[in-house]
Amino acid sequence: MEVGQGGSRWAELLSTPHRCPDVELDLQRSVQAVLRELSAQAPALQSNQGMWRWSLHKKVERDPGKSPALVRILLRELEKAESEDLRHVIIPLLHTLMYVLTKATGITEELHRRTYALCVRLLTLPTPYCTIALDCAIRLKTETAVPGTLYQRMVIAEQNLTNELYPYQERVFLFVDPELVSASVCSALLLEIEAAQEQQTPEACMRHVVSHALQAALGEACHAGALHRKLQTSSHRTLEHYFHAVVAAVEQMASEASPSRAEHLERLEEIYCSLLGPAAARGRCGGDPVQDRPPGVPLPSPCITFHLWAGEDQLWKELVLFLRPQSQLRLSADLEALDLQGLRPDQELARVSVLSTDSGIERDLPLGADEPPAPGSPEMERAGLQRKGGIKKRAWPPDFLMPGSWDGPPGLHRRTGRPSGDGELLPGVSRLHTARVLVLGDDRMLGRLAQAYHRLRKRESQKFCLTPRLSLQLYYIPVLAPEEPAASRQPELGELAAFLGRADPWYESTVNTLCPAIHKLAKMPPSLDMSRTVDPFLLDVITYYVRMGTQPIYFQIYTVKIFFSDLSQDPAEDIFLTELKVKIQDSRFPKDGFSPRRRGVAEGPGAELSMCYQKALLSHRPREVTVSLRATGLVLKAIPASDKEGPSQHPATAAPVTDHTCLNVSVTEVVKSSNLAGRSFSTVTNTFRTANIQIQSQDQRLLTLLLDKDNQRTFRDVARLEVAPCPEPCSGAQKSKAPWSSSHGQKEMETVKAKPKPLLMPINTFSGVVQ
Repeated sequence: MEVGQGGSRWAELLSTPHRCPDVELDLQRSVQAVLRELSAQAPALQSNQGMWRWSLHKKVERDPGKSPALVRILLRELEKAESEDLRHVIIPLLHTLMYVLTKATGITEELHRRTYALCVRLLTLPTPYCTIALDCAIRLKTETAVPGTLYQRMVIAEQNLTNELYPYQERVFLFVDPELVSASVCSALLLEIEAAQEQQTPEACMRHVVSHALQAALGEACHAGALHRKLQTSSHRTLEHYFHAVVAAVEQMASEASPSRAEHLERLEEIYCSLLGPAAARGRCGGDPVQDRPPGVPLPSPCITFHLWAGEDQLWKELVLFLRPQSQLRLSADLEALDLQGLRPDQELARVSVLSTDSGIERDLPLGADEPPAPGSPEMERAGLQRKGGIKKRAWPPDFLMPGSWDGPPGLHRRTGRPSGDGELLPGVSRLHTARVLVLGDDRMLGRLAQAYHRLRKRESQKFCLTPRLSLQLYYIPVLAPEEPAASRQPELGELAAFLGRADPWYESTVNTLCPAIHKLAKMPPSLDMSRTVDPFLLDVITYYVRMGTQPIYFQIYTVKIFFSDLSQDPAEDIFLTELKVKIQDSRFPKDGFSPRRRGVAEGPGAELSMCYQKALLSHRPREVTVSLRATGLVLKAIPASDKEGPSQHPATAAPVTDHTCLNVSVTEVVKSSNLAGRSFSTVTNTFRTANIQIQSQDQRLLTLLLDKDNQRTFRDVARLEVAPCPEPCSGAQKSKAPWSSSHGQKEMETVKAKPKPLLMPINTFSGVVQ
């Protein structure tokens, strides 16, 4: 029996037209081109960076019958990389393989099991390889038993198709600042997104889900042409009925502890026969001719909304509007007070002062005043009606701490196929929504995103309404100015993108190469011919990035407190993500004022600065350093120049991350020298690392601050500034559980001010930091 089955399978493979050597040779060449792009730095390859992976996926998309051959080729390359320890290609090959497996329908159980066994073997590698391999193994275990699960869940969540068994929803928010990105680029992106999503109606997506699930489970026994024609002519009510039936069959089987592939096949056979009639029983009806078969089931691009950046409050408002339609239906009784009102920034934080006539002395209280009124008494009702404008303190569950990041609690046992960060932070409240925020621009745009992220986290510490129900994922695609001659501004404005490319080679090859293509698309005239099919390259790469980029790299946000020379002006406080530049102003001395010294050669350029900082040492021991020097300026950089230091891929709960977080400070110091010709001045650049620094001007030369290279975030007439890591807004003083006895013998709680957690902003990449 086993021999007969093996012989029939071999005969089937030999009879398949896509099993021919020419097809596999063409796919093999495409895969090798992708690998050479990761291994070499040849100019010929750099000119086509990012195109090889896209063209490889397009070959399979145009001819789905090539999917099994491509899976076998990718498996061979992964096994070769595992045996020869070629780790730089493991993560790109894994992502490419999983993307093909998600969209394909003709993958055998044997290929699924080989891929799963390979991912299990990769768990012995260090992070991030084992982390990504574990995520792939979790998804493959369900996909092997219940084919089509990954595709179905992805389409339902991305297209927001209503279903009770899988209620997850996702949306991609694409933010572009028109001040930083040209209008032609904004228009080109918007036209490409709209053109691709015009055909993605809910009915079309439901047809895709039904067709893909039946073809993935039944394989060659499913007559794709007849199924395609039947779904096209079905009414909306009929289509919705079969959509819910297929989703129920897949989700119920996938939720079982030990799902059975045979039982899943029987359930979908019943749905298939019910849809096409009794003649469509498995193996009893001749299929359509090969030339009449429809193309493969496409994977629709996710729901993308295009937004022009308008301010730091816009991100919070868009997330609130994303939750509002379903928020009231999913609130538990404990969170009814946490409604999503208050779109105006700080109106809800206003307090009304009430004059108190209470002396505060216990003997002055009337009799019975210490006894609380009955729950239904008029005193209790009047007390509730008289409360106006106060801040209501919410009673959270004991031992509850607001999470330090939006990715949810880190752990290895999240449910299969669920979006990242779907754990319950509060009882009865599930994180059913995932917001994928994608920003385009340079370092200035990332600085504005950091402002919005800090503002959002600050709101959550005051009104805890988004975090329990929303998983926030941040993505970044660099869009710099068009190419200019050498020594242009591109390297300066693209430091964070360069760091992400050094940390993650697959990000460098896939995302950082998009900038020339975006400008090329903006120069092309818009096509008015909707009849011909155009492959949206940019949209495909964006879709691949937001789907497969699941590993965040965390960046420390720094806060700067600014004190002005005018004492009547209140100090200002702001944050920065990449850079803080300090310049010496050419201030004029007041005529009636006094000068600390005569202006002349002895004074020299720059200004006298006093700096107090805590030097970063390998031993992590605190060492305060105070120094006074004359300098012409200094730069505080949060992005390291090399990939051996800097942000980490670990979440904020990991202690070593905060220990290694520091700024790279470069001070341009003025050095005075004397010779026979007189006194002369030269400059020398000194660098050191610190996490906290205070800078003050010792004379009347004031300072100008520039945050994140953004001219809109400039502060003038600054006399002193203090820089420190920005703390998480919710990580304030905590109460310890250790009671202590007071003089009256009563046990009270001692308030202990814990060390605040740093505020880290995650940016998703494909692998995180590759060591």
